[in-house]
Amino acid sequence: MASVLVFDSGSGGLSVLKEIRSLLPGQDCHYLADVAAFPYGNWEEGALAEHVVGLTSDAVEKTGAGVLVIACSTASTLVLPLLRERLTIPIVGTVPAIKPAAALTDTGVISVLATPGTVKRDYTFELIAKWAPETAINLVGSENLAEMAEQKLAGHPVDGQRLAAEIDPCFVEKDGRRADVLVLGCTHYPFLADDIERYAKWPVRLVDPSAAIARRVAEVLGKNIADVLPGGHQSDNGRASEAGALTFETTGAQSDFPSIARSALGLKNFNDLSTDP
Repeated sequence: MASVLVFDSGSGGLSVLKEIRSLLPGQDCHYLADVAAFPYGNWEEGALAEHVVGLTSDAVEKTGAGVLVIACSTASTLVLPLLRERLTIPIVGTVPAIKPAAALTDTGVISVLATPGTVKRDYTFELIAKWAPETAINLVGSENLAEMAEQKLAGHPVDGQRLAAEIDPCFVEKDGRRADVLVLGCTHYPFLADDIERYAKWPVRLVDPSAAIARRVAEVLGKNIADVLPGGHQSDNGRASEAGALTFETTGAQSDFPSIARSALGLKNFNDLSTDP
């Protein structure tokens, strides 16, 4: 069975890995966190593209993965075409969920909360032109939310006042119509969803692409989603699948990563995961 390699600049991609494991619990997965280069938001584009393509290509060769998931919007909006030229395996990217958000809005006003890198990419503007040309899109580049999510996963409390300042630009009005959908345009942000809802100026619908990414992974693996039972357990003659193997690797030392992964994925103990230095 082909394994899946999930890549992110840090811990944010664990939100995607969690959904993959929920949908396909028997799937073997590898996770690579580029913590030595975190954060990606303000990297120069050419340098970031070269870095990510080289790192992920080497990781695919090392792990023998059959599917690569770029669980980072900042990287995906920049390197997906380059990676698809270089690699022969399926590649699943993570881009702002503008299409589903446009289908959900009642007011026609949407905010996209992402990193500074994501909101300025041509890829993002192409998504808007293709899927939401008649929708008012408010792009908000946050400098600090990804780091705040990392800190929360490491067990530190969220500074509500600081978070409120980061999300404040998302709450806009246009011709008397309020933004009613908020796209979480970075895989780190779902870990702050409860906090975002708590400090929102008014209720909005949060759009998290993680589940859709997991479904796409299942599709490229040839899995029949109709055969997935409620609760995320794939059927096998009426029996739930055994848990797939799970390994982690980080670039640079991060001694607390096992604890972060355990918390993010809901693992019961450290023996549930192995690390590959």
